[in-house]
Amino acid sequence: MKNKILLFALLLTASVQAQTKVWFDTDLMIGMPDKTPREVDDGITLIMALKQPQIEIVGISSITYVDYSYDVINKILKWHNKGVAIPVYKGSPKADDLGAENDGTRALYEALKKEKLTILALGPMTNIATLIQNHPDIIPQIEKISICAARTPGLPFNPGNGKLNVFDYNYEFDYKSMDVVLNSAIPLVFAGYEPSSYTFIGNIDLASLDQNQEADKWLFDVVQPWMEKNEKYFGVRGFIPFDCSTLGVITHPEYFTYYKDIPIKVNYRKNDALQVQPNVPFKNFLEVSYKYKSKKKVDYAIRALQGFEEKILETLSVKN
Repeated sequence: MKNKILLFALLLTASVQAQTKVWFDTDLMIGMPDKTPREVDDGITLIMALKQPQIEIVGISSITYVDYSYDVINKILKWHNKGVAIPVYKGSPKADDLGAENDGTRALYEALKKEKLTILALGPMTNIATLIQNHPDIIPQIEKISICAARTPGLPFNPGNGKLNVFDYNYEFDYKSMDVVLNSAIPLVFAGYEPSSYTFIGNIDLASLDQNQEADKWLFDVVQPWMEKNEKYFGVRGFIPFDCSTLGVITHPEYFTYYKDIPIKVNYRKNDALQVQPNVPFKNFLEVSYKYKSKKKVDYAIRALQGFEEKILETLSVKN
């Protein structure tokens, strides 16, 4: 019996030691009051991340709408975080000030001085690029960055039934910051629209939410306007949880297929999303292809496999 207890203790210790230490950088807008509903996937990704024993979130920084997101992030933590307190910091307020330090970049720098971290980058890269540009000494402390962006050549961002193309928001919103990240030696993994397009959350998928629980009712209510917007523009009531794939390649890498060590390059092309960007006839595309000769090579998630969507859904209720 003593041997079994000792073995269990050793396994538990090994499991704890194997945790990936993660910094969570997010442009969380879920539930934000505005003239149009805002995307909800950052909030769902944070809830999912808090339920993963294989990672430890050591800090969270926000980017864009930082005053709003600060309060919502802390609300989600109050409901769903069962571990040690996770500090939250406000980052770049508009993702247009590369090089300007903020509470988020300063906190991330201090955290990296203590230990190596993996960074989840769910929004524009301004906070992370500012850190890299201003503190190149800290680069060896970054294990990798998982980024929600990029595409394969010729792939439109076309959720739903083909009615409307959208654009690569996280890249195009601050492409100068992405250039800083691409020019660094940091290992990068990209998991954005392409793998996420194999997942979909609709009303029936929210059946596990308990309307008697404050957290579950809040999530159900704030998701509905986003579903309605998707139905209007894409013809389907529901949504693709983009950022869950960016988390998933860290927590559930076996649920994805990849292009490993694939060259990444910026190409200037005709805009394929003119309906939403009518004044931008041509633009930069962040693309991966083995045909490119670029020096920078990354890992790129192609597809989320069957079963990953269930991994998302099983985490959403506050009871789980």
